[in-house]
Amino acid sequence: MTTQMAREIAEQPDAVARTLDGLRPLRGELHRLAEGTRQILFVARGSSDNACVYGRYLVETHAHRMAGLAAPSVATHYHAEVDLTDALVVCVSQSGETREIVETQEWAAGRGARTVAVTNDGESSLARGADLTLATDAGREYAVPATKTYTTQLAAMAVLATALAPDPTSLDADLARVPEQMSALVERREGVDAAAAQLAKSAETLVSGRGLLFGTALEVALKLEETCLRPVRGLSYADLRHGPIAVVDADVAAIVVAAKDGPVVGGLTEVATDLGRRGATTIGIGGDAAFGAACALSVPGPDLPEMVAPLAAVVPGQLMVESLARRLGLDPDAPRGLSKVTQTDAG
Repeated sequence: MTTQMAREIAEQPDAVARTLDGLRPLRGELHRLAEGTRQILFVARGSSDNACVYGRYLVETHAHRMAGLAAPSVATHYHAEVDLTDALVVCVSQSGETREIVETQEWAAGRGARTVAVTNDGESSLARGADLTLATDAGREYAVPATKTYTTQLAAMAVLATALAPDPTSLDADLARVPEQMSALVERREGVDAAAAQLAKSAETLVSGRGLLFGTALEVALKLEETCLRPVRGLSYADLRHGPIAVVDADVAAIVVAAKDGPVVGGLTEVATDLGRRGATTIGIGGDAAFGAACALSVPGPDLPEMVAPLAAVVPGQLMVESLARRLGLDPDAPRGLSKVTQTDAG
């Protein structure tokens, strides 16, 4: 029986295409809203936070604007009196009703920030309180693990970053190819089930990536934890090499995520080789030919340049997670202890 998670993974190409079409016309408003600001701050939790990691890297590398991830507790618990008059604060929540994110947006606005909401509900509390809303067009998501709401958030991040770039249209040709690349990955499923079978046999799992695909690595790790109920570490390969790699052995399955090009592919290939030497079974998602050869199992990624690859590179990871959950006798649509709207402790 096809799971709801699998159906929603397959809906992503259309959802991303709709979202890109719907949000591109807002670039002018985004550019005007950001005029005079010196920093971009992202606020989110969970999968939305992983989308923001991509947003941060893209804003810095493509739009050449400094960006960072803001901790909501600075607003909701510490009530910090900071000057945000030079900041564009981007608050991201698929439901738009996570109270902590809504309160942080209110706090930021009260301290002079200009605010952008990214949400799948354009009538939500988050949307109503923002200066400008980027409403994603994922449609209703029934499975608890975020799939199409996550990738449409990535599309919103691409629109935001291009709006702030010197040439807002410079990535449009590559973005237009994203839906077809996602569709191809869903249809072919090349290497997905073999990777899931290996993960089912492994006692420990870690996921690594770097740069623009670091958020993808974190999202795959999160999906493995919440859907398959296994402890998983998601690490930048730079952090992995600074100590944690010492504990890698034959009990570990290591997933390494890479784009087909860009300045970090070589380093990720070296890490995959090193992990293999230490006895780990290395599963590579994406990368170039040398990267694939360095991995014990190679799962093809999208044929897209690094700047836009994250919109599709997560798809093989999502498929692996759905397949692994079924192998383990778990329901990927309703993982234990999770709900669609997660509220943190009261401030």
